[in-house]
Amino acid sequence: MPDVGTILLAAGLGSRFGPEPKLLALLDGVPLVRHAAGAALGARPRPVIAVLGAHADRVRAALAGLDLIHAVNPDYRLGLATSLRAGLAALPPSCSAAVVVLGDMPCVTAAHIDRLVEAFAGAAPLPVAVVPVQDGRRGNPVLLNLRRLAPDIARLQGDHGAGPLLRGRTDVLEIPGDPSTALDIDTPSSLAALGGHAV
Repeated sequence: MPDVGTILLAAGLGSRFGPEPKLLALLDGVPLVRHAAGAALGARPRPVIAVLGAHADRVRAALAGLDLIHAVNPDYRLGLATSLRAGLAALPPSCSAAVVVLGDMPCVTAAHIDRLVEAFAGAAPLPVAVVPVQDGRRGNPVLLNLRRLAPDIARLQGDHGAGPLLRGRTDVLEIPGDPSTALDIDTPSSLAALGGHAV
């Protein structure tokens, strides 16, 4: 089994959600970011790196007591790419791949993460990435082959992850996703549809 770590991206402003920190909004009485962290910690990959930025102190408090390594991204305002790089920099050199989990996807489970790792480990040759696909659209979380993608990720700019690097490639392994891998919370109404609410 390749050495795989997890990067939990929890640094963004979430400006479309409104003035309150999106990742601290509650679903079933638990902050969104803690749902995502629980899924990451319930899966096999280690370590789990939580990348903090906007509202770092409050997000760190929401994650208190969890077995996470915190990495602070001071450049979070420059976009998601900077947080992805901060997370990768905090992984041990032994990690040949990383699962990237988004802090605003509270319905993703440990099983989703472990399926990515199992698909990666069972493929020959190893793919450049493993992504879930639901209704023809790629979702999250994703697994990135760092041995092949690290140089390209180092050059990423703007408010996106590795998606542009994977577009059009034939060496990406697609596996079945489900509604949970397609659902991120961007607005109060999308949270309310799940029964959650802003703090």
